[in-house]
This record gives sequence, structure tokens and C-alpha cells, in this order.
Amino acid sequence: MIDIDKAISTAVKTGKVSLGTGSAVQNAKTGKAKMIVIAANCPRSLREDIEYYSKLSNVPFITFRGSALDLAAVCGKPFTVSALSIREPGDSEILKLTEEAEPEEFAGGDE
Repeated sequence: MIDIDKAISTAVKTGKVSLGTGSAVQNAKTGKAKMIVIAANCPRSLREDIEYYSKLSNVPFITFRGSALDLAAVCGKPFTVSALSIREPGDSEILKLTEEAEPEEFAGGDE
């Protein structure tokens, strides 16, 4: 099993990643993202928008088990991150998560 924290961190450092729910919704609508990661405490209305557009565009999404602060820490950012869009994974193997589990079933992070 892939370490989700390490995979996200590597994607942020070596790939092309957009932070924020606004860009996540936009990337889900346009299908530009290869994967979207949503924090467990992402506001419900935004989560529903991201999930809806992701399904329409066939963009896989996963729910990160930690909060927006936990996701920010994994990304190395000093602000909350409720969602992030991975456009290019870089050296990360995060896209392999979609091969291992259904998007709604997988949740990563520390409790």
C-alpha cells in the first residue's frame, strides 16, 4: 500500500499541483486534474461540487482522512488546504491509488 502522506508530499514537491477548493472545482469541471484530494473537513457544499464535477469528468478523487490543517502540513504549507488538484504527479506514485481502491473507499493520513 502506498503511503498517502509521502505520495502527496512528493507530488507537491516534484509535480504540478494546485491548492484550494476553487481550483479543485475548476479542474474537476474541465477535467485537467489527474486526481483531486479532499480534506475530511472540507465544507460539505464544496465537497459535493468537487465530487459531482469529478464524476462527470472522470477525474478520480480521494478523501484525505486528516483535516485541512493536516493536509497543509503534508503539503508543507503554513495555511489550511481543504483540497488540492494534481495535474502532474511528478515522481509521486499517488495515481496508483486509483488502481488499488475505489475513490470513495480510500482515505489516507494519520488519525
